[in-house]
Amino acid sequence: QVQLVESGGRLVQAGGSLRLSCAASGRTLSSFFMGWFRQAPGKEREFVAAINKNGGSPIYADSVKGLFTISRDNAKNTVYLQMNSLTVEDTAVYYCAASLTYFGINKDRYTYWGQGTQVTVSS
Repeated sequence: QVQLVESGGRLVQAGGSLRLSCAASGRTLSSFFMGWFRQAPGKEREFVAAINKNGGSPIYADSVKGLFTISRDNAKNTVYLQMNSLTVEDTAVYYCAASLTYFGINKDRYTYWGQGTQVTVSS
């Protein structure tokens, strides 16, 4: 079992940057494939990015490719999401998720979830 806590979300102006963090406890993070998802009001939770256990092979949603970067520091038990050139369409609650066995874009295949952190981008 692992507990996940996201942080770093806040109000930011369009064009700005944010770095989200996801801190894990209870079990070493290196055991897990990790993903970031987001959910805007009235919309389904959608995939943003994922990274494999050793930090390689990141994958991204087309909407954030080239703008967002997922990374991890297993020594610090933390996963990050660097978000650049933010737009109002990026406004959402951002969640990190973990899976022992699955690496991909399907949210239903991730077992553990954080409580989310709110990102609001103003125009």
